[in-house]
Amino acid sequence: MKLFLPQTQLEEWALGDKADLKDGKLVVMAEGGASFPAVPAVHFVQLVTGEDTHKLVAKVKTEAQLQSLGAEQMADSVILGESAYEVVPGYLTEVAAAPRPADKKPSSETDLLAAFILNKMG
Repeated sequence: MKLFLPQTQLEEWALGDKADLKDGKLVVMAEGGASFPAVPAVHFVQLVTGEDTHKLVAKVKTEAQLQSLGAEQMADSVILGESAYEVVPGYLTEVAAAPRPADKKPSSETDLLAAFILNKMG
């Protein structure tokens, strides 16, 4: 499961010593510092000007994907050709989470991360 984590959320977690970003990995302090790869990304919130010919609104793209499209990011904006988008900067991480009954506790670091993130994001 891929999860997008807004920069503001990561900053909040870092201030609370819950999680931090180190050397391209999301380190979750619970479970002894389990880590998961994280890459810079943006979530496209809305089209500001132009046309959404690439169908980016409501999508998440990594920096590498933005480069391949020829897009340019500036803080919370992305310019692609004649189109401008409002974006939320953050990171994309991938965890494998198996479905489990609602009353069962998470059993692995991955399940704990997914539950932690989904609880905070929800």
